[in-house]
Amino acid sequence: MPDQPAPPARIHWFARLEHRLHVWREGRARRRGRTATILPFPGYGGAGWVRVVGRVLIVPPQRQDANGEYASIRGWRSFVGIPVGFANVEITIGGRTQIVPADRGGVVDTVIKADLEPGWQSITMSVEGQEPVEGNVFIVDESVDFGVVCDVDDTVMVTALPRPFVAAWNSFVVDEHARLPVPGMAVLLEQIMRQEPGCPMIYLSTGAWNIAPTLSRFLTRHLFPAGSMLLTDWGPTHDRWFRSGRDHKLTNLRRLAAEFPNVRWLLIGDDGQHDEAIYTQFQQEHPESVAGVAIRLLSTTEAMLAGGRSPADDHSDEAAPWVSASDGAGLRERLGEAGILR
Repeated sequence: MPDQPAPPARIHWFARLEHRLHVWREGRARRRGRTATILPFPGYGGAGWVRVVGRVLIVPPQRQDANGEYASIRGWRSFVGIPVGFANVEITIGGRTQIVPADRGGVVDTVIKADLEPGWQSITMSVEGQEPVEGNVFIVDESVDFGVVCDVDDTVMVTALPRPFVAAWNSFVVDEHARLPVPGMAVLLEQIMRQEPGCPMIYLSTGAWNIAPTLSRFLTRHLFPAGSMLLTDWGPTHDRWFRSGRDHKLTNLRRLAAEFPNVRWLLIGDDGQHDEAIYTQFQQEHPESVAGVAIRLLSTTEAMLAGGRSPADDHSDEAAPWVSASDGAGLRERLGEAGILR
């Protein structure tokens, strides 16, 4: 008797409800004459390929001040855009156009064959016949053997996550101009980028794609080096209420190890969530892909707001050095002593 095809996976009822809500909101917005647009996010690539990331949304107009800055932007405004699921997106790279469908949440995350020069390069994305929108991708040269993966929450930006009430307050209420950078981190990352020309800079966060434009403006405003962004979708999956932030980080770290087998990564995070456990597991799986680990130690208050610290483990016998300090200046000093910074 021939094998019977496996039955299709049952979609979680909350995911079906979320999709129906988005479809209703989309129809309501279109009846008001609003159209979809594509928001490109900084991607990356290598020899012969590019990982393109973006999201199709119907977004409300935003006010700008005289300097072109978005004034008084509360966190909740990042979440009012309406995702357009399964839209066909035209992606043009090097004069060649390819059509790629978005997923149920409007996210485009795809790999396209293309030959681009190393460094930051421009691509365009378009949806529903709208004017093409320019995006950026960082192409890693084959000779590059060092890269940086950096967490965002409480490593780059002081957010005091993941305690639920504080997380909601920071994500939905706080004006983006009131968010504070972690002292010394921009200087640390900029020094690494100067020391390692052509080094890929990856901001890996469990934050939602909704905050990507806000995060990009924050990084620029506080002089952090430009980098590719790998965020996630807070919505339900086909079989669970919410996506796993830990799985998101591990999956992308493993993917980077496979895509760039010659690159050794400096992993930067903090001790308030699961970064130490994630980096430990990744180092055990791919020791050849880790150049070192730098952990920012939260203050007592930050640790309390973040729900505590992760258990401190002994990493003295690890092949790659582990260092820790309370801010970017301290991490610079520890990384210098470990021989990673010169």
